[in-house]
Amino acid sequence: MIVMTCLRARILAPVAALPLLLVGCSAASDDGEVQIAVTAYPLQFIAERVAGEAATVTNVAPAGTEPHDLELSPSAVTSIVTSDVVLMLSGFQAAVDDTIGEVGEETVVVDAADSADLLEEGHEDEGDHDGHDHSGVDPHFWLDPLRVADVADALAAALTETDPDGAATYEANAASLRTDLETLESEFATGLADCADRTFVTSHEAFGYLADAFELTQIGIGGIDPEAEPSPARVAEVLREARDAGVTTIFTQPGGLTAGADAVAEELGLTLATLDPIELEPQGSDYLAAMRANLAALHEGLQCS
Repeated sequence: MIVMTCLRARILAPVAALPLLLVGCSAASDDGEVQIAVTAYPLQFIAERVAGEAATVTNVAPAGTEPHDLELSPSAVTSIVTSDVVLMLSGFQAAVDDTIGEVGEETVVVDAADSADLLEEGHEDEGDHDGHDHSGVDPHFWLDPLRVADVADALAAALTETDPDGAATYEANAASLRTDLETLESEFATGLADCADRTFVTSHEAFGYLADAFELTQIGIGGIDPEAEPSPARVAEVLREARDAGVTTIFTQPGGLTAGADAVAEELGLTLATLDPIELEPQGSDYLAAMRANLAALHEGLQCS
């Protein structure tokens, strides 16, 4: 089903090669296997669960690359524009947004923003976003299990459009994933139902969907971009809010990016713990396991019974 149109060929090829490409444009390449391109680990998890063995999933983001700052290599651009289906999130990765404008009509683009019911960003702090444009919305929808299920259903519908013969497989896989996600959501609801604290402080303001889903309050030290340093004014504001809320734990993300969380914890004499925004593939586990590890960290940090 992979078809390289003449327009795509012109975009990707050097000018000197155009005559050769134009000669071959009438012959489409088709190996019969559905190709799905994704642009970040959470989308990869969704695509692999929905597609199963019926399609090939390619994550165009190099392993370990911070997804907010993704830059696409020529091969990554080729993967996107020659795939049958692309699962992406508009407003999250500027390079992907630019490339999506170049795909041909035969590629089905599934924008997770259309089904994930995105939330507005949290606090506004000049300098937090380091020039990144997230269009005023928080991209981290995958930290709410039921939003993940909705995106999976949208992908299953798109794959059915592309590959009608596989419709039953995609539908069954999406239903199975929704069952797993509803179980996960129930575990969070039960585990966070009775907590001494309902406010948590994070180094990276990525957990707005989790807070929204389970009636918690997130105080982010840094903003949506995990690598941007918070301003001194923001750190001072968080110190005040943390004191007022009586929090006992400050959460940082894996990888040592603290965004001032260590300073806040030291100033207030609080414990440091880890919450994973699951932007990168968890080492030795998957999305479901990482979310359960987050639940355990919150259960302890919020003093839940």
